[in-house]
Amino acid sequence: MIVRKNMGRAKSLLTLLMVLGFCFAAYNLVAMIIDHKTIGGLGVDGMEYLNGIVVRSTNSNRKFHVALTSTDAPYSQWQCRIMYYWYKRVKDMPGSDMGKFTRILHSGRGDQLMDEIPTFVVDPLPEGLDRGYIVLNRPWAFVQWLEKADIEEEYILMAEPDHIFVNPLPNLAYGSKPAGYPFFYIKPVENEKIIRKFYPKEKGPVTDVDPIGNSPVIIQKSLMEEIAPTWVNVSLRMKDDPETDKAFGWVLEMYAYAVASALHGVKHILRKDFMLQPPWDLHVENTFILHYTYGCDYNLKGELTYGKIGEWRFDKRSYLSGPPPKNLTLPPPGVPESVVRLVKMVNEATANIPEWDSLNRS
Repeated sequence: MIVRKNMGRAKSLLTLLMVLGFCFAAYNLVAMIIDHKTIGGLGVDGMEYLNGIVVRSTNSNRKFHVALTSTDAPYSQWQCRIMYYWYKRVKDMPGSDMGKFTRILHSGRGDQLMDEIPTFVVDPLPEGLDRGYIVLNRPWAFVQWLEKADIEEEYILMAEPDHIFVNPLPNLAYGSKPAGYPFFYIKPVENEKIIRKFYPKEKGPVTDVDPIGNSPVIIQKSLMEEIAPTWVNVSLRMKDDPETDKAFGWVLEMYAYAVASALHGVKHILRKDFMLQPPWDLHVENTFILHYTYGCDYNLKGELTYGKIGEWRFDKRSYLSGPPPKNLTLPPPGVPESVVRLVKMVNEATANIPEWDSLNRS
């Protein structure tokens, strides 16, 4: 009787262990499938995308350092203040893999925001080398920061002052494969003649050059350390070539990063949900960064009047010499949600950032 009872208990225990083992195996299988799906496949336009499934990791090595390059001009300063405000608001929310934050200031000297925003001062390019194209300082700034700074995180998000975090941002990179945003105006294939000056045929097809810029990109720090010097060199070579300079214009440095990455054999996971750009992107939804690079002009009926100053407008270039005022007027009815969200987020930041009206004026 006792033997049978013990045997029964043993069988029950064995059954329980088998069930637990099955559940554990099933969980791992599902996790592997989700993980595989997260890598994504080819979109209808032939570019690689994630399909929107984000697997959160409790591994601290997945944290990324938020880094943006900046000057000490008032125009750049007020954007950095808004950007840093929203970084702090979303950093510790569920779904975020955000680590520490650095404004890489490439003016060669500190400014009045040093105590407000974590800042690392680096030197600009030697005088005249940027030829008035100040963005060329960006790759050089990253080279210096990567060489001299103590960066704890294994990944880096390259961001810009006119970025606002609208949702907590997870690490969209996958191992040594960085994540980037596909810009509709970066077209390596259509510019193959020019691209081949810097990415020769023996390196591979021109499709190896991703349709991206350096920002936003989440990338392993070790990979960035390899790419950054090449990015500097390609940028300067492109600027020195009249045909390339004329063709690429204000996006030249973006093409340079794309080419530099390809020269190192690096392909990016292309995430359309990484960023939205009003007024063209109408909804925020599950995107992560709002990029307010374009002017938003509307008539009072809520109709876009792009290229013509609207009866209602928000354009960052209206505030070159100082910050926008607090409590901006909201857009008229009918204006897309993305534009309304932008203005509301700017208003919240300016209402809560100390000394908003007195700092950052030229």
